[in-house]
Amino acid sequence: MAPFELRYTFLLVGGCLLASAVMGCNALLLFVPAFCSVAVICSADPQQVHRWAFFFQMTWQTLCHFWLQYKEYYLQETACTKFPINLSALMLMSQKVTSLALDIHERKVRKGLPDEEKRSLKRHLLQALPFFTYLLSFPTLLGGPLCSFNRFQTWIRCSRGSLSAQSLWEATQRGLRALFLSFLKNVVRKYVSSQADLTSCAHFGCISVMWTSALVFRLTYYSHWMLDESLLLAAGLGLELGQDPNTETVDGLLVDTDIWTLETTHMVSVFTRTWNKSTAQWPRRLIFQRNASCPLLATSAFSAWWHGLHPGQVFGFLCWAVVVEAEYHFHHFFGTLVKSPLQRRLYQTLTWCYTQLVVAYIMMAIEMRSLPMLRFLLFSYNSFFPLVYFISLLLLAKGRGGKPATPHSHISCA
Repeated sequence: MAPFELRYTFLLVGGCLLASAVMGCNALLLFVPAFCSVAVICSADPQQVHRWAFFFQMTWQTLCHFWLQYKEYYLQETACTKFPINLSALMLMSQKVTSLALDIHERKVRKGLPDEEKRSLKRHLLQALPFFTYLLSFPTLLGGPLCSFNRFQTWIRCSRGSLSAQSLWEATQRGLRALFLSFLKNVVRKYVSSQADLTSCAHFGCISVMWTSALVFRLTYYSHWMLDESLLLAAGLGLELGQDPNTETVDGLLVDTDIWTLETTHMVSVFTRTWNKSTAQWPRRLIFQRNASCPLLATSAFSAWWHGLHPGQVFGFLCWAVVVEAEYHFHHFFGTLVKSPLQRRLYQTLTWCYTQLVVAYIMMAIEMRSLPMLRFLLFSYNSFFPLVYFISLLLLAKGRGGKPATPHSHISCA
């Protein structure tokens, strides 16, 4: 067995042990779709493989999501903590399965065997081993940026088993940032707990409650992403890899977090493209670029489907799509009225504040999920902010008789 095949086996066994230890018997909900997806990928025609893989993986994930909702909302049972972890890993697996299947469809990944080797069971197993490892390897099983299969293969074949000083330094930096963000999140959470919650606040006081509550969610995501990136860099997968004669070149760091851009942008569309970068690029490639009629609406609907179709998620992602569409009309119209640098700075400051509030509204709708909590949010003063964008879309789009170019946006929250 070649050295890189030993690495595949080591990572696969480690992933199976990690899944079993963390999820218990629920790990079967992860192993079954992994096996079936690899079977589909290895057997289906390259022109149809992405459709079959997409259909199977999303159907399985949706059934798991509906089972969780059935237990929570109808049976009023508290779900086992292992099951949500399983769902999170399953969502990550859906990204990998559909990304790999699309790579095969686009001829970026080859999966065929020579004719004389097609009857060999050993060769079939060796062909499937990289796919299994890609889906279940322990460094990327429970989190981390979405890594392409070609990049994963490059890492396996170029790895020398030693941790470079650069990789160690980058991993340490992100680990320390994750600790700081976690500490900051706990401080903000204590402040939020001392306030009235969204269901008992009154009038304009609900605005500060909404924004600080959404800040807790953002800091939670930032700290988790930083920790995932630290672990990935420690494994050597997140760094730039060199040229390998058998694979393509991989450039740049594999990261999801750009806190500076997220917290300073005055445009919701920029926030959308930057939020959870690798995951946001996935629905853009899978849905947005392959839908000519209503790409934003299709992408937001798919994002709600992927997240579980909770009422708050459906509303939040559809609201997100409308806001991004309206924002292009809004900035196209008012941006032409800004002339001097002082006016531009004032305009950017005001739109930054507004972007913060709109993003907080959408995030609260997605995170609260349930219909009663969504009702509280809809009938609060916070609904004023997205409503302005909705009205702008109706007035400006109708008044212009056309619209700017479709925004190249992609929506995903997790």
